[in-house]
Amino acid sequence: MSTVVSHAPAGASEAGNAPHAESNALIKPGYHPRLTNEDLAPLKKQTWGQYNIFAFWMSDVHSVGGYITAGSLFALGLSSWQVLVSLLVGIVIVQIFCNLVAKPSQVTGVPYPVVCRAPFGVLGANIPAIIRGLIAVAWYGVQTYLASAAFMVLALHMAPGLAPYAEVSKHGFAGLSALGWVAFMVMWVLQAFVFWHGMDAIRKFIDWAGPAVYVVMAILCGWLVWKAGWSKIDLNLGGIKFQGWDALPVMLSAIALVVSYFSGPMLNFGDFSRYGKSFEAVKKGNFWGLPVNFVFFSLLTVITTAATLPVFGELITDPVHTVGKIDSTTAVVLGALTFMIATIGINIVANFVSPAFDFSNVAPQHISWRTGGMIAAVGSVFLTPWNLYNSPEVIHYTLDVLGSFIGPLFGILIADYYIVRKQRIDVDALYSMSPKGEYWYSGGYNPKAIQALVPAAIVPILCVMVPTLRGAANYAWFIGMGLGFIIYAVLNRNDKT
Repeated sequence: MSTVVSHAPAGASEAGNAPHAESNALIKPGYHPRLTNEDLAPLKKQTWGQYNIFAFWMSDVHSVGGYITAGSLFALGLSSWQVLVSLLVGIVIVQIFCNLVAKPSQVTGVPYPVVCRAPFGVLGANIPAIIRGLIAVAWYGVQTYLASAAFMVLALHMAPGLAPYAEVSKHGFAGLSALGWVAFMVMWVLQAFVFWHGMDAIRKFIDWAGPAVYVVMAILCGWLVWKAGWSKIDLNLGGIKFQGWDALPVMLSAIALVVSYFSGPMLNFGDFSRYGKSFEAVKKGNFWGLPVNFVFFSLLTVITTAATLPVFGELITDPVHTVGKIDSTTAVVLGALTFMIATIGINIVANFVSPAFDFSNVAPQHISWRTGGMIAAVGSVFLTPWNLYNSPEVIHYTLDVLGSFIGPLFGILIADYYIVRKQRIDVDALYSMSPKGEYWYSGGYNPKAIQALVPAAIVPILCVMVPTLRGAANYAWFIGMGLGFIIYAVLNRNDKT
């Protein structure tokens, strides 16, 4: 049973801001300006139903990255039923954890970085916020680059004369061709345009984008199956290499991969669940959007991928490449636009909204939600993600090290809400700098959260960096989450909340 306490916090004389008449923010006079703006304040109205949450997950799943990830699982050497079991187990774990992390934000109406003020302190919450924000910046750039590849396929199909401008050696700058720069910036601007119009515009975009992608994916799949003939399609993409108990370690790795793939949006899912009209609506949306949607999308993906072998004579795991091989202008245009829309969807929900709240939390009076998102967008350009993506080792270690913090942050947040505080949150105290405030610690940072985070992050980082421990790297999220949860709970075992 969750409890939300809302009253004038200690230190009510602190300066605050009056909300605009049309604002959905509930800002009280006692809220400290260093902790408050209209984007971070609790919501007056929560209007998202189960379909909106379902559509959120559709946008998160339907991407080039999601397509390749699902297809790669079928190439592990497992039988189709073993892969499907692994997919289902992994996505059900994601669903359970998303329900857990969704509740504190839904019942309070506040985003992820504000909820983190309970375990980390009102200023210490900037630690998990900045970590999540940096991960989002890196992935934002990579996903924008992947989407720009679809734009280039479309541009070269419509105007073959542009081919020289697609070569870095002839017309390139900073490792990207001239046409690549145009494609990247077009995608960059389109995403910024949707984001700039606010969460309501994002909700409307993902409400139709996810289903639209499904329609085109189904058409593409149906066409390939028709061309190939069902009898020539083998769903065991990599051949069956593991039988009986020998398949178990591989299945466990596949399960861990599914959870790790969703670990980023799972951590800051509160940024979206806060808009849910009820926790029941969020749970139902998670059910339809995760196990049901993900398994169906995975089946569609593997059938499409398997059909490329008999149709094109090669196994193609990249849907953009598949579309580019089709000798039909209509198909290429429709396919390229679909994967552009799909990647815009995941980029906005997973990598734009998160840093918008996260960076705004650092200095609420100077960085609005829109400004925070644009900081991430501009930062992604300077990272030159095409160079990162073309050097898998660099991006692998960079994102794995940052990702090693995601598990511990998740574990600490869940332990604090469910174990330490027994699902009780004083909303007003989340915005108070008073020394008497419930979430004020010396200097604004909770030392116990830091003491739990450091060792819980070091262990998975070692699993990633030390060759002899690489076998455990696939389980880095679970290791970090478990350690963060246990250490934080033990450090707070004598606290009475």
